[in-house]
Amino acid sequence: MIIRIGDSALGDYPVRKVLKWFGIVLLAIVLAIGAFLLYAHLHDGPIGIVSGGEFQSGEKAALPGDFSWVRDYPTIEFQTFAPVSSRTVWVATISGRLFVISGYMNTGYGKIWKQWPHYIAQDDRVVLRIDGKLYAGHLKRIQQGSIVQPVLDEFGRKYGFKASADYIRDGNAWLFEFTP
Repeated sequence: MIIRIGDSALGDYPVRKVLKWFGIVLLAIVLAIGAFLLYAHLHDGPIGIVSGGEFQSGEKAALPGDFSWVRDYPTIEFQTFAPVSSRTVWVATISGRLFVISGYMNTGYGKIWKQWPHYIAQDDRVVLRIDGKLYAGHLKRIQQGSIVQPVLDEFGRKYGFKASADYIRDGNAWLFEFTP
């Protein structure tokens, strides 16, 4: 017995054929997403907001004593080591010190997507890639102190990210300072 869909745009296609094509299209989408994620994992750095692979390009550079020149950069890239992966993050500088932030840490969305801060908790070594130069160092988490509010104010200036120091203390966002 063939069940047919009435006078719809599908015409006289049997339901099984429609479901078969739906399954094929769905499988193609899943395979395409998987292929893209594999490509990103092997790629030289992140692709937009999608984390990427190990940095393969860039020139090793001595750490500058002052990162103030990064003040108006919208984002920077950095690579972790355990596991090896890279991503793009917001950046702020205060008095020549460089900070990055990871928001949404207490949300369901953040708990799934924001894994890199947990990597840093295990191994804080990172490499920054800024303007094709590689800077090796560490990311140290900051949860309180007099620097927190000025850093949050700088993130607010750049990104419209308004928060009080309680936001960091309560773990809603994780704040890190790049150190030698």
